Amino acid sequence: MKISIIDYGLGNLHSVLGAVCKIGYEAIITNDASEIKTSDKLILPGVGAYADGMRNIKNLNLLEPLDEFVNIKKKPILGICLGFQLFAQESFEFGHHKGLGWIDASVERFSLEDKKIRIPHVGWNNFIKYRNNVLWDGIPSDTVFYYVHSYHVNCKNEKIITAKCSHGIKFVSAIQQQNIFGTQFHPEKSQFYGLEVIKNFIEKT
Repeated sequence: MKISIIDYGLGNLHSVLGAVCKIGYEAIITNDASEIKTSDKLILPGVGAYADGMRNIKNLNLLEPLDEFVNIKKKPILGICLGFQLFAQESFEFGHHKGLGWIDASVERFSLEDKKIRIPHVGWNNFIKYRNNVLWDGIPSDTVFYYVHSYHVNCKNEKIITAKCSHGIKFVSAIQQQNIFGTQFHPEKSQFYGLEVIKNFIEKT
């Protein structure tokens, strides 16, 4: 199995690589279109600004190979944090930016009535399972995952939401749309059960 972690200049690539290796698999870090096209699974991590992420993907000529992988070949992809947010149609982070457009969603800043709740949302938080999903196999309902973000994904299609989290409001924590999987939390930083999520993605999608 060929697992590729996409390097578009943003993201904790080596943490994700380390997590994949820890559960017994090999992966490569790449932004080479030919490597992407011959992969079996893709992981799109990300930490940073939405506009930078989309600009880097375009400048690296990754739009076409990523779209072919996801929408034509229908192979599995896992987006993590910013990587997940880039799946959306648009983002309102420091302006208005077009995303990859794979899911009917927008990325919006937290708007909380309780001003004592800190933004960015950083740290361990709850897991509210909305529907059964292969990523949650073996994951207890009281599991907490690690988050670092100021913006969240607002899904227009509720049917793709597989989990939510509560931080002042309930927001989307994870989605699945056919071969497209996304988590707002960082499984690579979420210890044992985070590694289980990555393992489930590799073995069961």
